[in-house]
Amino acid sequence: MQEKDLEKIFKAFANRRRLAILKFLKKNKEQSVGEVADAIKLSFKSTSKHLLILSNAEIIEADQVSLVKFYSLFSKPNSLVKEIIDSL
Repeated sequence: MQEKDLEKIFKAFANRRRLAILKFLKKNKEQSVGEVADAIKLSFKSTSKHLLILSNAEIIEADQVSLVKFYSLFSKPNSLVKEIIDSL
């Protein structure tokens, strides 16, 4: 894994809101942006930004159904990501 990839992963994990999102998705599997926002008590817009960061780091993945985007933990995370998520 390249340093650039590691930096992206570590930056994605280095935020309490994103950690809360990951804990929520770990427990509740696939959820919409609105469901995640309600669960972590954050605005839809801010939640979307955090989800995008996690998605870009390949920690979570999105599935679009009609007008709603659903997020879940990445189905095939690398070993570092898997180990960190397992520890949450």
